[in-house]
Amino acid sequence: MRSVPRVFLHRLLAVVIGAVLMAAAIPVRASEPRASDPVPTLAYYYIWYDTGSWNRAKTDYPLLGRYSSDDRYVMRQHIEWAKAAGIDGFIVSWKSTDVLNRRLQQLTDLAEEENFKLAIIYQGLDFNRNPLPADRVATDLDYFIKNFASRRPFQLFQKPMVIWSGTWEFSAQDIQRVTQGRRNSLLILGSQKNVSGYENIASLVDGDAYYWSSVNPDTYSGYQDKLAAMAQAVHAHQGLWIPPAAPGFDARLIGGTSVVDRKNGETLRTQINTAMSSSPDALGIISWNEFSENSYIEPSKKYGAQYLDILSQLNHLPTPNIPDFDSSLPSGRFPEILPHSRGIALGTIVAMIIVAFVFISRRSHGVSR
Repeated sequence: MRSVPRVFLHRLLAVVIGAVLMAAAIPVRASEPRASDPVPTLAYYYIWYDTGSWNRAKTDYPLLGRYSSDDRYVMRQHIEWAKAAGIDGFIVSWKSTDVLNRRLQQLTDLAEEENFKLAIIYQGLDFNRNPLPADRVATDLDYFIKNFASRRPFQLFQKPMVIWSGTWEFSAQDIQRVTQGRRNSLLILGSQKNVSGYENIASLVDGDAYYWSSVNPDTYSGYQDKLAAMAQAVHAHQGLWIPPAAPGFDARLIGGTSVVDRKNGETLRTQINTAMSSSPDALGIISWNEFSENSYIEPSKKYGAQYLDILSQLNHLPTPNIPDFDSSLPSGRFPEILPHSRGIALGTIVAMIIVAFVFISRRSHGVSR
């Protein structure tokens, strides 16, 4: 028997490797943020979930099951899906408690491994929507500066960014007490809802991030003009401007009355286009996983990966590979996304490639007997 031509063997080996990789269906992580798109896309992210959190005020559930924010595998999958859809980082809801500090530490570690960015939205109001004591806010920001600000995921802008949620409930004097001195280490943004509110504190903060999840573009005639006016005011003070974009809204199960129809994805498209027309320094997607207010884009039972698909299309990226999970598995964990399972799959691939290579090498030197 004649020896097999080397060019044929090399092509055959390439085909074998490609077929094995396709069969394994291992998700490919997203590339680094695109240099052609200088405006970061950020999604508001909540780390308050326990498994019992899903038993109230929910009309839909994640594809990953009723998870706890302590589950590092869920956090990693969130990051990987977000990156694949063109999201550059999460704006993490936080204030200093033992539970939230532990979860922020875990998220920061994972974000560092995944080369993913983070910022903070500091929850300055309590459960009853009253402002926290200014001294508590200051102490919490000092804790963040000491324990997190130097970490690589928070190097999004020239300084780590903290959005102070609820600044409209604080006096200018209290805001000044908190931000004075700490702006040397942080970019501290307000969360004012209109131009006059922002102008009152403009000299005390480094910009504004408007968390407006309940706007209805179909009924609020001045919506686009309002965002443009706020952007102009913020930029006139050399501040950072982060406008909102939400896929829809419905908080009736937690006492709200407003409902914004998702319109099969058109609401998100409209809001992103409107936000981007206001010359943002970053785009704030509301939200990754706020299921109680129905503003989430995380893959869910009801919508699947529809909203990540929309973001991928807008970012000119391939559609993320989101498997159909069996959410009846314990703790919402799925073997095909866990690190040890990926290791097994990769090991299998390597073994098959070695076997194929050895076989082809022998054939390439073979002669008829």
